Amino acid sequence: MKKDDRSFLFELLETPSPTGFEMPGQKVWAKWVGKHAESVKCDAYGSTWATLPGKSDKIVMLEAHADEIGYIIKHIDDKGFLRLDRIGGSDAATARGRRIHIIGSNGPVTGIIGNTAIHLRKDSVNNEKAPAVHDLWVDVGASNPAEVAKLGIRVGNPAVYQDGPMELGNNRIVGRALDNRVGSYIIAQVMKRIAADKKKPAFTLVCLNAIQEEIGGNGAIMATHRLKPDVCVCLDVTHATDTPGLSHAKFGKVTLGAGPTVSHGTANHPLVVERLTTVSEKLEAPLQHESTDRFSGTDTDKIFTSRGGVPSALVSLPLRCMHSVVETVHLDDVERTIELLTGFVRSLSEKDTFHQSLD
Repeated sequence: MKKDDRSFLFELLETPSPTGFEMPGQKVWAKWVGKHAESVKCDAYGSTWATLPGKSDKIVMLEAHADEIGYIIKHIDDKGFLRLDRIGGSDAATARGRRIHIIGSNGPVTGIIGNTAIHLRKDSVNNEKAPAVHDLWVDVGASNPAEVAKLGIRVGNPAVYQDGPMELGNNRIVGRALDNRVGSYIIAQVMKRIAADKKKPAFTLVCLNAIQEEIGGNGAIMATHRLKPDVCVCLDVTHATDTPGLSHAKFGKVTLGAGPTVSHGTANHPLVVERLTTVSEKLEAPLQHESTDRFSGTDTDKIFTSRGGVPSALVSLPLRCMHSVVETVHLDDVERTIELLTGFVRSLSEKDTFHQSLD
């Protein structure tokens, strides 16, 4: 990974951008991808897209989501302690004893999610259950609500964990918000590589960094309706199931470092999946396969039903420890995903429609 690319990825991962409050990260993304696109725009709620014109008016959209999970201030008690609610699928079981950034009116404020000492819990520790989110309390160094207010904190301010990215052995990166800020990085890299080609792509390329995926794909719904893509590849993360205690019979087999996955079923259009598979074979690049049942749990579910239907497919990056501060990806998988999506865009011809046929 080149120095500029690494700096871009790490800045994306370090920038707090929880669901509903994505604009700090969107500005980072837009500034970088704007060096390679003809235009960068955003809609009323903050979904941001970069466009590179092609030979035709047909649009291929690559989509990732910009938001991360977090918390929101629910209540401030008379002693100055804060109570929380979730933003997205935050795991309260891993929350106690963590440092958080609260995005206050006067800028970021550091707080800690309290953890009552084990000495004081020893009578019940053997029967303890994970705390409910309303059991969590945050200390920002205040003794009453007035001191909290002086810090620029009120009910409704969002918060994320302070844990930033770090490098792990054997070409791996660990941190919070890899779901799915690494996807934002990947589609920006595809834009960079397509822009560097000597000839225009057959389809106009739109890279969409959508908001609010973690609470149901609201950004993807709005932006897809507006952008009217002819074909879409949605990029997200998937569970790497190669860690202890996970049943392949129950969760499928996905291995970290063995390449991206392509999903089959439901939202995934067979012809788009077939093209992705063909591209991976031509590149001699590894591609893992996943099945979906009723839903994929990603923005693909919202994109493919837009207007009269958008032929879509889901490509996923294997990720360990999802929705935690130690989410882990393999940089070889990141590079292979960039290569696959770049190859997909380059494979398109102006005649491609990805429509099913009765013939």
